[in-house]
Amino acid sequence: MSKQFDVIVIGGGPGGYIAAIRAAQLGFNVACIDEWKNEKGGPAPGGTCTNVGCIPSKALLQSSEHFEHANKHFAEHGITASDVKMDVAKMIARKDAVVKQNNDGILYLFKKNKVSFFHGRGSFVKAAEGGYEIKVAGAAEESITGKQIIIATGSNARALPGTPFDEEFVLSNDGALRVGAVPKKLGLIGSGVIGLEMGSVWRRLGAEVTILEGLPTFLGAVDEQIAKEAKKAFDKQGLKIELGVKVGEIKTGKKGVSIAYTNAKGEAQALEVDKLIVSIGRVPNTIGLNTEAVGLALDERGAIVVDADCKTNLPGVWAVGDVVRGPMLAHKAEEEGVAVAERIAGQHGHVNFNTVPWVIYTSPEIAWVGRTEQQLKADGVKYKAGTFPFLANGRARALGDTTGMVKMLADADTDEILGVHIVGPQASELISEAVVAMEFKASSEDIARICHAHPSLSEATKEAALAVDKRTLNF
Repeated sequence: MSKQFDVIVIGGGPGGYIAAIRAAQLGFNVACIDEWKNEKGGPAPGGTCTNVGCIPSKALLQSSEHFEHANKHFAEHGITASDVKMDVAKMIARKDAVVKQNNDGILYLFKKNKVSFFHGRGSFVKAAEGGYEIKVAGAAEESITGKQIIIATGSNARALPGTPFDEEFVLSNDGALRVGAVPKKLGLIGSGVIGLEMGSVWRRLGAEVTILEGLPTFLGAVDEQIAKEAKKAFDKQGLKIELGVKVGEIKTGKKGVSIAYTNAKGEAQALEVDKLIVSIGRVPNTIGLNTEAVGLALDERGAIVVDADCKTNLPGVWAVGDVVRGPMLAHKAEEEGVAVAERIAGQHGHVNFNTVPWVIYTSPEIAWVGRTEQQLKADGVKYKAGTFPFLANGRARALGDTTGMVKMLADADTDEILGVHIVGPQASELISEAVVAMEFKASSEDIARICHAHPSLSEATKEAALAVDKRTLNF
């Protein structure tokens, strides 16, 4: 007889492992199945985020930023550093060590919370009495049964039609994190989060980087004013970004990749690069789940169909994170994982999509929450806007990083904050104040009246709030 569990979570990424831990905290007997392997074949829970996404990319961004500071900015602080070199192998090894720390941390949390971990691929076998039978295909195949199933299988990188990833010349986010030497010329297709972050890493280390973007606008999901400010900074750094291109034939050879494309003017162009990173989005991962065995409904994108509470069409089966609708963000998956565990326990789990923050960890960082100015205009919402540049912020001057601004949008009648958009130093940390404010339905006046530490970057948020009422104090 197979082992019985109250809750079985398929997938150990941010949505899955957090759901498993929260369910265990609520008193359920929980199992989590995850198939990621480390180089030695051992378990590596944490999903794309920990293994080939958020965590390793931030490690490489940090290393490359240190290198750029040593080469270009130490002198202005009176620090002499000559003959600075980057040991790429050591940088990659550090990144791998950071990833392993996170993998091991999750395994420790499973043990601490008495979550049973199964290393292998989970798939449906059939509906069983009081739940579902799930097969675990690992070192040794076994079956377990759960009353409630939470699917958190994440997403995979989308490949260009006719150009599969070989992870040697044509790279997904996975291969982009394992490049063994600085390429002389690096091409990227797609100017989204992954493209900009990976392009920034290798540009700082000396690569000539060209980004080809099919859309006519740069960072279309970002507030236009913020996107323009960011592009000015990237142009100045030497990132070559071509918009409105149409990619044609891609050929790989022994020495690199050749990309044929037409530019925004309709002119035929060719780009020769050593490596090509394809960053054109991600697709929900339901490969091998055997959804047809139980009749689990998928939509036209291959995502699992869920309602507002993350319930699927099957009783007792839930799905969270990248494998369902909504933004493909690790923290969105975590919030859904917690909410589902609490709903199973009869509580009222809550996820507010309107206050999910977005971050791009380039330099300058870009972060936002809520609606953009163009969205408010399109929806006919009357609003007030206030901006404040980091150029006028004392802490930013002391840091030597005055690029960018904070922008706040508030309802013209009620003054409720509708969106906050930041491009500049530590935007990823600054955005949390805006998230909290919006969750509590704060007005711009509320932020303007709150005392902020001086000198701090957060003062720029206060000043942007003051600017909504046209009464900034330092600009």
